[in-house]
Amino acid sequence: MSITEQPAEVAAQHANELVTKAETGSPMALSVGAGLYLPLPETFASVEQERAHRKAKLAAAFRMFSKAGLDEGVAGHVTVRDPEFPDSFWVNPFGMHFSMIRSSDLVRVDHTGTVVEGSRAVNGAAVAIHCAVHAARPEVVAAAHAHGPYGKTLSSLDMTIEPLTQDSCAFYDDVGVYADYRGVVLDSEEGARIGRALGPHKAVILRNHGMLTVGESVDSAAWWFLTLERTCQSQLMAYSAAAGLGSAPIRIDPIEAEATRGQVGFELAGWFQFQPIWERIRRDNPDILD
Repeated sequence: MSITEQPAEVAAQHANELVTKAETGSPMALSVGAGLYLPLPETFASVEQERAHRKAKLAAAFRMFSKAGLDEGVAGHVTVRDPEFPDSFWVNPFGMHFSMIRSSDLVRVDHTGTVVEGSRAVNGAAVAIHCAVHAARPEVVAAAHAHGPYGKTLSSLDMTIEPLTQDSCAFYDDVGVYADYRGVVLDSEEGARIGRALGPHKAVILRNHGMLTVGESVDSAAWWFLTLERTCQSQLMAYSAAAGLGSAPIRIDPIEAEATRGQVGFELAGWFQFQPIWERIRRDNPDILD
């Protein structure tokens, strides 16, 4: 749905948020003028339309994860709340390759971990983690977890995400740490501890395991995960290069890092960053809507 198809007050609210960020020097700065197109979050005439859209975005997120090399055998899961039954979520079938997932393949699981729609099994870790995360954060619509090579490498080190680059500032002081690795997450109490470690943040480091991100849309949760994985890669490279030079990476000043987070790390920015990816995947993979 385009800006012209949204209710005027909804379009104005989103446009004003982006323009406000632009005026503060955000990298999302806009050329403002009459009649210019700007993709903005969709509104829907029915819950059925919203469900279909969320599932299509979820299928697209899995295709993106696959293209980015974030698939690791059967590991990894991304979820999105059902708009009609928000105490349940849609998730990928256990053992299905990310590159093959379509909307019709997704499975709906309720808050007890029971499959209530779909005919395929679900990863037990997905149930334990995502049930807890969705319960702990009512405003969270989607959550993403995968075993990306750089994220799981950084998770094995005694460090968090540092403000070394502009992009990393999206996570400045906005990443929790779950430091108590206890094997594969399969029980609800373990999931609850992860939910508490996430706290109010957009991401949590699962020590010796990997990363998890959340958002108020599939778009933002997926984008935060992708850019977090790349941020981990950049940070590891920076420390490796600095060690060779006998120095340390240069950190961005805390005041500047916090200000930059306000420019690149807000919820609508995460949604917006995913839109070019969504357009490309929808064009190249029309079967996601099947």
